[in-house]
Amino acid sequence: MPLLTRPMRLLNFVLPLLLTTGAGAEIKTRTVTYTHNEVELRGHLAYAEAPGGRRPGVLVIHEWWGINDYARKRAEQLASMGYVALAVDMYGDGKATQHPSEAGQWAKQVQQNTDLWRQRALTGLAALRKQPQVDPDRIVAIGYCFGGASVLQLAYSGAEVAGVVSFHGSLPAPAEDDLKRIKAKILICHGAQDGFIPDERIAALRDGLDEAGADWQMVWYGGAVHSFTNRGADKRNVKGLAYDEKADRRSWGHMKMFFDEILKR
Repeated sequence: MPLLTRPMRLLNFVLPLLLTTGAGAEIKTRTVTYTHNEVELRGHLAYAEAPGGRRPGVLVIHEWWGINDYARKRAEQLASMGYVALAVDMYGDGKATQHPSEAGQWAKQVQQNTDLWRQRALTGLAALRKQPQVDPDRIVAIGYCFGGASVLQLAYSGAEVAGVVSFHGSLPAPAEDDLKRIKAKILICHGAQDGFIPDERIAALRDGLDEAGADWQMVWYGGAVHSFTNRGADKRNVKGLAYDEKADRRSWGHMKMFFDEILKR
C-alpha cells in the first residue's frame, strides 16, 4: 500500500479536529425557556452545528445589568470554540437594563436570599444539562460581576460542575456550612485596582477556600478595575468601571487553559 502524501496526512489530522471542535461550523442560537419559583426565565443557547457526539457545556451568568447582548455574545464566542453555551437569565422575563440603580435593585433581590440565589443558578444549570448536544459529565460555569459571584455560589452549593470561573466578581466567601460541599475547581480573574472589592472580603474568600481544601487559583491583572472584560463598561458613566484590553485577552486565555485542564479536551 503506498504511503500517504503529506497533504493527505495533514487532511487526516485536521478533519477530525474540525469535527470535534465545530471549528468553522455555523453557530446556532435559540431561546431556552424554563421556570423557577413560578418566574419564567429566558436563556440564550448557542452551539456549533457540526457532526460528532455530545460536547462540554458552559453556563454563562450575566453581569448585574441582566441578560443582555454582552452575555449572549460570550455564549456565542464559546460556541465558536466547540462548547455548548447557555447564557442564563437570573432575573426573569429576559430583563436587562442600562441604569445602575435598576440593575442594583434586581441583583439585590436575588442576592438577599442565598438559597434562592443558588437555586436559580442551579435551575439554569439543569436547563443546560438537558440540552441534547451537551455532555452532562463535562459542564463548567463562568460569570461576570454579579455572575462571577453567582458561579462561586454554585461551587459553594456543591453543584456537579467541573469548574467555575469568576470574572471581576464580587467574591463572596463561603459560609461555614459550605466548606464540605465544594467540589468544583475554581478560577478567579480579578482586577488588581478593583475598588468595589475590599481587601477584607478577598482575605475572607481565601481563608474560606483554604479551609475547605478547595482546588482554587486567583489571577490578578495589574491596572485593571471592575468590568475589565466588557468593552461597553466605559459607556456606563459609573466611576470604577472600565474596559482593559490586556486583562480581557489574558483572562480569556487563562479560562481556556483552565478548561483544557479540567475537561481533558
